[in-house]
Amino acid sequence: MPAALISPALSRRGAFRVAGAAALGLAALGATAGCAGSGSNDEAREPDPLLVPLAAARRDAAAATAAAALAPDRAGALTVVANERTAHADALSAEILRAAGSEATATTTAAPSTTAASAPPAVDDVRAGLADSQRGAAALARRLDGYRAGLLGSISAAVAVQQAVLLP
Repeated sequence: MPAALISPALSRRGAFRVAGAAALGLAALGATAGCAGSGSNDEAREPDPLLVPLAAARRDAAAATAAAALAPDRAGALTVVANERTAHADALSAEILRAAGSEATATTTAAPSTTAASAPPAVDDVRAGLADSQRGAAALARRLDGYRAGLLGSISAAVAVQQAVLLP
């Protein structure tokens, strides 16, 4: 019965050659898959590029909240900035966690540390911080693609509006 499975044109020696070539092909495929797996582990260890704009959003929100105490006449605008930057931080954090999947750690959702000894920033300092954040988000949006690029582009535009409209 096994002889019926092998075509008559294929000799016994030819069948061994085919089997040997198939075994070598499978071994090569396994070695290649092992190499590809180690490269993806190295990529997984790289920090997420969204961590930088996440830290900037948290920093800006904290600065705007603190500056509202120094400038009660601008408190309304600063509160809007703080709320929007907190929403940006939440969106960035959610995307980082989504991309990390089961490898997510608590460090991506940790609150920013503030020191009680530092003086609250002035409105000009908040505006300067927003300008840095806007440029950083725009630059990173140009390097990324897909949803992440759109998210950063939206954040960059929103921060530009905060500077121009809320804190002129």
